[in-house]
Amino acid sequence: MAHITKNGEYQLLLDEIATEFDDFKIIKKSDSKLMKVINVLLRVITFNQIKTFMTSFTTTLGNVIYVPTKWEGSSLTARWLILNHERVHMQQAKKYGRFLFSVLYLLVLPGLFAFYRTKFEKEAYEASLRCQLYIYGPESLTNEHNKKHMVDHFTTHQYFWMWINRSSIEQWYDETVNKILEYEGYEI
Repeated sequence: MAHITKNGEYQLLLDEIATEFDDFKIIKKSDSKLMKVINVLLRVITFNQIKTFMTSFTTTLGNVIYVPTKWEGSSLTARWLILNHERVHMQQAKKYGRFLFSVLYLLVLPGLFAFYRTKFEKEAYEASLRCQLYIYGPESLTNEHNKKHMVDHFTTHQYFWMWINRSSIEQWYDETVNKILEYEGYEI
């Protein structure tokens, strides 16, 4: 089991992101008027189901990562895991263009299917799973609690019900974990 240290991989990751994205910043959500407005809107449109937007969820817009109030108390390992996930979103925005990426990410079709948001999050969560394997080992990927936690992000109010077919997300999770473990040389 690896741990991220202040003078090690965490700082290296920050430096890599800053090199890749010259306007990269980390801003506290509590210092952002925009995040406060989004928080109110999310509470209204979800009938107050999304209550932890400001305190628990990291949000990336362009090359700015808005961190929740619990960020300061998080371990460097937790921050490293989150930044690797958010970096994928920054790369996606660069690939598609910020405007198109934002439109596609926010697009919700009838039936509450958010195809592109799901696609983008799958890519970012695959990176999260690879990082999780590095830090916590293969058991963390096959752990049912961790699987449920990730699947819930896709299928509950946490990410605004972006995908309603839970079994397809569970299948994606299992296939992705198997692909990662196989690639890294673990027995499946």
